[in-house]
Amino acid sequence: MKDIEQLNLLIIEDNFGDFVLINDYIEEQFVNATVTHATRFGDAEKLLSNYANIYDAILLDLTLPDKQGEALITEITQIRPSIPVIILTGYGDLAFSIRSLTLQVSDYLLKDDITASALYKSIKYNIERKRNNLLLQESEKRYSNLFQLSPQPMWIVSLDGYSFLQVNNATVNQYGYTEEEFLNMCLFDLVIDDMEFEERNQMALSISESKNVYKGRFKHLKKNREIIDVDIYSSLIQINNMHYESTIAIDVTEKIRMEHRITKAIIKTQEDERYEIGTELHDNVCQILASSQLSLQMLTDKISPSETKWIDKSKTLIGLALEEIRNISHRLAPTFYDSFSIVDTFKDLLENFNTESKYDCMIEVDVPSMQSKINTDLQLNLYRILQEQLRNISKYAQAKQVTIQLYEEKNKLCFNIIDDGIGFDPYQVKKGIGLANIKRRAELFAGKMEIISSVGTGCTINIVIPLNN
Repeated sequence: MKDIEQLNLLIIEDNFGDFVLINDYIEEQFVNATVTHATRFGDAEKLLSNYANIYDAILLDLTLPDKQGEALITEITQIRPSIPVIILTGYGDLAFSIRSLTLQVSDYLLKDDITASALYKSIKYNIERKRNNLLLQESEKRYSNLFQLSPQPMWIVSLDGYSFLQVNNATVNQYGYTEEEFLNMCLFDLVIDDMEFEERNQMALSISESKNVYKGRFKHLKKNREIIDVDIYSSLIQINNMHYESTIAIDVTEKIRMEHRITKAIIKTQEDERYEIGTELHDNVCQILASSQLSLQMLTDKISPSETKWIDKSKTLIGLALEEIRNISHRLAPTFYDSFSIVDTFKDLLENFNTESKYDCMIEVDVPSMQSKINTDLQLNLYRILQEQLRNISKYAQAKQVTIQLYEEKNKLCFNIIDDGIGFDPYQVKKGIGLANIKRRAELFAGKMEIISSVGTGCTINIVIPLNN
């Protein structure tokens, strides 16, 4: 059975007898083989330089009149590197023929041992191997282009130590380190604080265990000491039977800044409106009610003593209304608009929260350190965070003790709200609007919120905000 595949072969052989023998073997095995013959390197060079000439394989004699040996192989393989080259050699050139396999030669055949079947196998095998190698190279090139030409920073790190193995051009451009500097660094050299180091380490561990894609938002430090916010998308890849972590990093610094500007504008509008309503209640509505009390007092002298009980009852109700309106106005417009005492503000809020004395409340504030470093905007946000969490405690916690802590540690403001209630599982309970608002307010000041709770152990809300941001 002859092979019916259409083949175009170039035989470069100056010995006519050897050419005839090889051509006969080809005709014996192939039905549709077209053979082109060249006796000199110069002739072969012209044929190969014309890309209109398509060849599936080249059969090359090592010794030609105008070029021999390694120089001949190098020239031929450089002209058309996509075509497999099979060397035709004698016993005298056997050692060199074996070494020539390192020069991009596909195979070699001893002229004295060539048979039709051996030649057929070599041609078919090396054409197919070259085709597969080209497909593999094309695939690797596409991957390399996707990696290197990506507009987003990408890198590959080892799973033991997380050292950089490869970074693309976008990574070099964004972070400012050279590729050589990156290859001497590990991933955690970009992380700016201990908390994020632990978060990143946990994420890397999760990827190793589950082999899924994970994402997270972190702060990274560039070579010029600029801090940027990045969204990280990481997954496992396998190279040479070894697992590595492949990562895309998207700079979201400007996006976060814009979101914060919008959020701050919304919150400022809300606070201005609250302040206006609170002031209106305190200055106008309370004055009207107070005038009503005076008017009722004036009526007391004009009616009989038996009927004054209704006036007294009205005065009492108006007094309760005044007290309630004052409490509402103070919650809407906290006192630190006029006074910067954060302790007094917290005490006032806790008194309104604990009117029935259901809770044992404690405030632990490092006043000298804190007061000078907290501006009005931050104080207002801390007030709203406490207000929101106290509302959660009253609705869900069934607590008896509430502790508020505010102190400085490593140039960071630490704000903790602790209760001894029934607690909950943070991973099972759906986070509501209240906790989302607390998290958003913390992030407005480049801070982080952490929930520490479990069923039966109470709940702690930890807010950490860098004071130099």
